[in-house]
Amino acid sequence: MEPSKVYFTDFRTAAFGDGLPSKLKKLMKKAGIETIDMDGKFVAIKLHFGELGNISYLRPNYARAVADLVKELGGKPFLTDCNTMYPGSRKNALEHLECAWQNGFTPLTVGCPILIGDGLKGTDDVSVPVEGGEYVTEAKIGRAIMDADVFISLTHFKGHEMTGFGGTIKNVGMGCGSRAGKTEQHSNGKPHIDEALCRGCRRCLKECANNGLFFEEDKKKMVVNQDNCVGCSRCLGACNFDAIQFNDSNANEILNRKMAEYTKAVVDGRPCFHISLIVDVSPNCDCHCENDAPILPNIGMFASFDPLALDQACVDACLAASPLPNSQLADHMANPSFHDHHDHFLNSSPESEWKSCLDHAEKIGLGSRQYELITVTI
Repeated sequence: MEPSKVYFTDFRTAAFGDGLPSKLKKLMKKAGIETIDMDGKFVAIKLHFGELGNISYLRPNYARAVADLVKELGGKPFLTDCNTMYPGSRKNALEHLECAWQNGFTPLTVGCPILIGDGLKGTDDVSVPVEGGEYVTEAKIGRAIMDADVFISLTHFKGHEMTGFGGTIKNVGMGCGSRAGKTEQHSNGKPHIDEALCRGCRRCLKECANNGLFFEEDKKKMVVNQDNCVGCSRCLGACNFDAIQFNDSNANEILNRKMAEYTKAVVDGRPCFHISLIVDVSPNCDCHCENDAPILPNIGMFASFDPLALDQACVDACLAASPLPNSQLADHMANPSFHDHHDHFLNSSPESEWKSCLDHAEKIGLGSRQYELITVTI
């Protein structure tokens, strides 16, 4: 198999020259998006609108650039994402749209409609066969996303507390899953609580949407209800005292493999194009209602027809960059007990794991990890 082509341009702009949205449009054209027949076609543009309180998500200007180019090519674009399985401001379509609007994504600012892919309550999905799937036979994907004739992903490349990084495969696989689909991907590993470390603060309880936690009044400690828990890990991120650990040491690897299979379900059988921006590289997902300082510098914009090659290129670019001071990554590296994994994502979130995702994606034929990086001067 020949290496896939991945196109790259940096964030430099000349005074009185084109801005970054215009530069993004030119990059997409160089990468070949104009070869896709979009005339009269419905085009889904999948992105993350960001949780309320988080400001590291991609600015609406980038989404506008993608939507405008789709319209220039005769397509009918809409921005989309699916509802979340955890409490927050995006768990149903009404709150999700309100969140998107507050974060600057409106039909006026982005130049196209905004649709929540799995409907009002996150139940409007379709079962999509996964060719070559080992963990998922049929993925539960938001109906509006599967109804689209053309699929485009626009990804904020960042760190992630479970999957190491959040790239194109996570944006597509996890992001396009309905609430039931997200539950299926997360449901392998389940946590337990170390009573010696639990302070009984109940902060984790506020994050659980599935009655997976309860408070023991006599002990003043939290306990996991293993029957109800779906393993979403929101409690893990909420605990300030490291009292919550996952029982299944394989959980992250299986989550990664399921995400790759969900991505394959979304992209198989129709024209697709993928964009990833390494900017504001927060250590955690944009699903958080806050964001920490970036762990790595802004690197640039990448585009490809191959979602796996795109993720691999972005990983390689990040691993070659220097960590930023005053960040979670820098704090961990300055700790006297620091163990160097020689991997910025693992050094930032040692409990995370990402290689299994790319390995499995290649195994099931999602794309190639071999790529030719083509630098575009714009």
